[in-house]
Amino acid sequence: MAVGDMIAETIRLTGHGGLSIRAYVARPPGAGPFPGVLIAHHMPGWDEESFETARRFAHHGYAAICPNVQERIPDLPRAERMQHVRGQGGLNDEEMLGDLQAGLDYLRSGSGGFEVGRVGVIGFCSGGRVAYMAAARLEVDAAVDCWGGNVIAPPERISANQPVSVIDMTPDIGCPVLGIFGNDDADPDVAQVNATEEALRQHGKEYEFHRYDGAGHAFFSWERPAYRAEQAADAWQKVWAFYERCLSGAKTAAAG
Repeated sequence: MAVGDMIAETIRLTGHGGLSIRAYVARPPGAGPFPGVLIAHHMPGWDEESFETARRFAHHGYAAICPNVQERIPDLPRAERMQHVRGQGGLNDEEMLGDLQAGLDYLRSGSGGFEVGRVGVIGFCSGGRVAYMAAARLEVDAAVDCWGGNVIAPPERISANQPVSVIDMTPDIGCPVLGIFGNDDADPDVAQVNATEEALRQHGKEYEFHRYDGAGHAFFSWERPAYRAEQAADAWQKVWAFYERCLSGAKTAAAG
């Protein structure tokens, strides 16, 4: 296998409630076994950045899948789509978990023609909140929360779609958690990150948090003004080390 060789494609999954949803899959060639990664995309949507993240994981030896958890909402431009999601009280938690479970089942079933061992979940922005929730609700082996907003939901953010503050799920977390945060972020801000860390500590969960000065929300997003190259490069190294420790058979390459 040449360095960087991979197979990447869009597939169809049967998501929550029997809905056909798209999912982007990227993996190394061959039958594996590979460590797996389930990607919870950010609120801007199932987009080019999500696909490139999946390919980055494939480059590092992982089989990655990113289900489109926004399949049920109108196909609108980014800003309008985000406004629509916020206007309906966020995406529905049960639907998102069902869609992610479909991705998890695909990785573990062998139906794609490859074998997967342990599986981690990673999420960005609102997907970080979903990754924290998945650590409590899905059978995953590791979870990475990248600046997940609304983990600690104030009363006005509780809705029919998101009826429980995710922080209240902390006792049910069944895997190690890695948190990546920018100290200039407003959601979650430093106080919220401290409170989340305290909840994990109080409940005896295995976790590690890394906080970056000079970085705010979405500092991995290379096409946005929020991008911080130095902090992002260091944080990616934390992700590779965490997954190598938690997901047996993980292969890592030089970050790039």
